[in-house]
Amino acid sequence: MKQFTVDDQTSKVRRVTFANPPYNLIGAGTVAELLDIVDRLSGEEQASVVIFDSATPGFFLNHVDSDQIPAIADMTGSGPLPKFVELGVRLAAAPFVSIASIRGRARGGGAEYTAAFDLRYASREQAIFCQPEVGFGLVPGAGGTERLTHLLGRDRALEVLLTGQDYDADRAAQYGWVTRAIPDAELDDFVDAVARRIASFDRHAITAVKTQVNRSTLPSEENLLASFVESARSTTGPGVEARGRAVGKLIAQIGIDDLERNLGHHLESLAEQP
Repeated sequence: MKQFTVDDQTSKVRRVTFANPPYNLIGAGTVAELLDIVDRLSGEEQASVVIFDSATPGFFLNHVDSDQIPAIADMTGSGPLPKFVELGVRLAAAPFVSIASIRGRARGGGAEYTAAFDLRYASREQAIFCQPEVGFGLVPGAGGTERLTHLLGRDRALEVLLTGQDYDADRAAQYGWVTRAIPDAELDDFVDAVARRIASFDRHAITAVKTQVNRSTLPSEENLLASFVESARSTTGPGVEARGRAVGKLIAQIGIDDLERNLGHHLESLAEQP
């Protein structure tokens, strides 16, 4: 079943909408389908700007479905990078400008991919960001550590990665996690205006500017691969099984919907108390 739709907004602007209700979890099918879309749009000479949004209320790009971790880990890419990592690399290096219109939660692997978009505009009232891996005894593996360190700086990246807290759009904008926080009622018009303005310029100049910026800002494939290997190794760490049992107990108490909507708040209850 398709999880993405692609629409032509103008001759030069495309919109990619993600819908995998109820929580927009990422699975192997999500990665494969989105990578195919990025590749296809990269080959469209007229596609200068691509807007990415969500049709699932409350969620943008969420974390990886835990049941899908083995399948995602086994996905081989076109080169040395696994497909889970390659998606973020291809997105950041695409010849079009990618704009994330974030209305809802971006967590875990979804937050890692969100950091790979060129521009990120977040709903002030609805966007939430979180890297919760540490609370499950895991570490990120799709480029989140590398991209967040560049965007936020070392200390704030460590805060985000080591606390697993939920961050609202205003705090994310203050930290540099997103480009701007926009009032929800204004988000769509603002994103459309930015997309149309950029698309009105020469595509070759747009791509050349992005290539120049990428040279000094994108993480190396060597570091990305090292992080993926460390992430895969962490799935068999000593604390993962115990935290998995704690998640099951917590879901039995509060329900999966509460956990997904308030993951950062509940994450501390999975940890051993000092």
